[in-house]
Amino acid sequence: MTSRAVVKIGTSSVTDEVGGVDQAVLNRIADDVVSLARDGVEVVVVTSGAITAGWADVGRGRARPRDAVTLQAVSAVGQPLLMQSWREAFARGGRGVGQVLLSPLDFSHRGQYLRARATLEALWSLDVVPVVNENDAVADEEIRFGDNDRIAALVANLVGAEHLLLLTDTPGLLTADPRLDPSATLIEEVSAIDASLVEIAGVSRSGVGSGGMASKLAAARMATWSGVTTVIAGARAEHPVRAALGEVGAGTVFRPRPERLAARKAWIAFAVPSRGVLRINQGALQALLHHGRSLLRVGVVGHDGAFVEGDAVEVRGPDGVLVAKGLVRVAAADLDGGDDVVVHRDDLVVLRSR
Repeated sequence: MTSRAVVKIGTSSVTDEVGGVDQAVLNRIADDVVSLARDGVEVVVVTSGAITAGWADVGRGRARPRDAVTLQAVSAVGQPLLMQSWREAFARGGRGVGQVLLSPLDFSHRGQYLRARATLEALWSLDVVPVVNENDAVADEEIRFGDNDRIAALVANLVGAEHLLLLTDTPGLLTADPRLDPSATLIEEVSAIDASLVEIAGVSRSGVGSGGMASKLAAARMATWSGVTTVIAGARAEHPVRAALGEVGAGTVFRPRPERLAARKAWIAFAVPSRGVLRINQGALQALLHHGRSLLRVGVVGHDGAFVEGDAVEVRGPDGVLVAKGLVRVAAADLDGGDDVVVHRDDLVVLRSR
């Protein structure tokens, strides 16, 4: 049995048809998490639903707003309602809950990243279940995550989880949209996420969440690169968490890559926002892909962005395809001339297959 897991549940599963919190669903998830905790499994719950729950409370039958400021205010109403429901769900099993609201800064800034990990681990030491959500009420619309699938994948890497469960309103990844193709069947196992899978992933089917299957595939890719087994499964099963962890056919399982990224490199690859692009020549491409070298100035043929030393940048090959991501040692203004190291191999993550 896994020793750490992250369980994410989407808005359409957390809430009922009128937008209120679906307590029965939360109860079933909490029962499973408490049961796992008794077996020594530490679980983080990542929850969506604050905006939808908040609007159900204050909307009074009006159309749901679209502007960011109102939605952020509504999330401030819904977040305590959502947490109270989680508190009631876990109280049935004698467990407390701790609210952890995260923003992109908590992942992109290394010090904040480590403090977030320490907070989650401290909650576990107190026999308290961490319940994570994005800090929607104050998040800058330009830098917010926008969906909790990505947050869940980042948290899985943050705490070194073995499993990431993405619970949703479908039984997993299907071969087609069942609304359009009644013969659609469940894809039980995925060893690699390719273009064909991305093509069949649709947008949010419920219209109330910000994710959808495409965001779940992106989260699965992030997690599997970090060595985390990921499962997309239905949230309304009798034992949704236990089933997804242990039953064949209970969802779609994404197997981790054989070469797990070290925690710091996974942080560089997926948590830190890119501030620019480096375009490299064929020689540099071969050095990165086949020889594990650092990126030197001589291999850089162009760049975009006003990045400074320590910023993360994308590295793209002569064909424009993403090759790697890394932390630069040279600011954009100082790139001309010399053979100095631009991105050291210790700060570089190769994202393109050889």
